[in-house]
Amino acid sequence: MGLRTLLVRFAADQRGATALEYGLILGVMALAIIGGIGAVGAVTSGSFEDSSAALETAKGS
Repeated sequence: MGLRTLLVRFAADQRGATALEYGLILGVMALAIIGGIGAVGAVTSGSFEDSSAALETAKGS
């Protein structure tokens, strides 16, 4: 089996392409999840800050 035969078989093999596609999909999904968690964290943090400010105001009166 020569080098040329190995290169032709390697080029025709689709398993690596499928694994690469799944890897790219997984990467995009991970970025979307991380972005969503960041957005939810910012909203939650704002809500806690508002609640804290309201409690401080109520405590001061």
